[in-house]
Amino acid sequence: MFTHNLDPVLIDFGLIAIRWYSLAYIFGIIIGWWFGKKIIAHLIKNLNFEFDVKKFDDLITYLIISLIIGGRIGYIIFYNLTYYISNPIDIIKIWEGGMSFHGALIGIIIGTYLFSLKRNVPVFFLLDIIACVSPIGIFLGRIANFINGELVGKATDVSWGVIFPNLDMLPRHPSQLYEAILEGIILFLILNILIFTRKYKIGSSSCMFLIFYGAFRIISEYFREPDIQIGYLFDLFSMGTILSFIMIVSGLVIINSFKRKNGR
Repeated sequence: MFTHNLDPVLIDFGLIAIRWYSLAYIFGIIIGWWFGKKIIAHLIKNLNFEFDVKKFDDLITYLIISLIIGGRIGYIIFYNLTYYISNPIDIIKIWEGGMSFHGALIGIIIGTYLFSLKRNVPVFFLLDIIACVSPIGIFLGRIANFINGELVGKATDVSWGVIFPNLDMLPRHPSQLYEAILEGIILFLILNILIFTRKYKIGSSSCMFLIFYGAFRIISEYFREPDIQIGYLFDLFSMGTILSFIMIVSGLVIINSFKRKNGR
């Protein structure tokens, strides 16, 4: 049994503090940016696809803005709308926490679509690259969630349970680490094995991301405590489960539309 005593702050300079969560975002973007270029080089070589890599550099700015705005708006709408209606000034206090993965996903899709229209680039080509590198940031983010002692799991008697003293003294599932493994490592392997195969088709990685992330998130939600301000919807499903189910359905619908378009 492990007792959580990790400090969310790596270095505290007084007026400024460097937090693990901030570093997760920064390194997730940097590593994803670097690896995304590797994938693009591979696709250009093997698919005879013409693409100016500099456009991907320009896309990063869109992604950062879309991620932050989408993640924040998603959290407000999906998880705590009543509170923010009563306290609108708190909407801008991102440093106090409150980001939604599903909101960030919607923001990134919209931002990428707008960028693709402006630069005349196939949107699913860009989304495939983003899908393949996203698990890197997701992995780092879930590790940061664990360090922060947030998004904790349900009480358990398994030998690897973790006690979060800031919450209570009950051993709990380290659900953040489950998500880091499923949504980070395993999802990364699945998507990158797919995109590096010769039979790869544009759009497939984006769809598989929606389906597999949704499935892995639903599994993880089973071990995770629901958000206290929401609880279980219909006394059965967490908000994360419902949003992830919508992801799976969306992925299946898009795949079906691709098959119909190709006459299969």
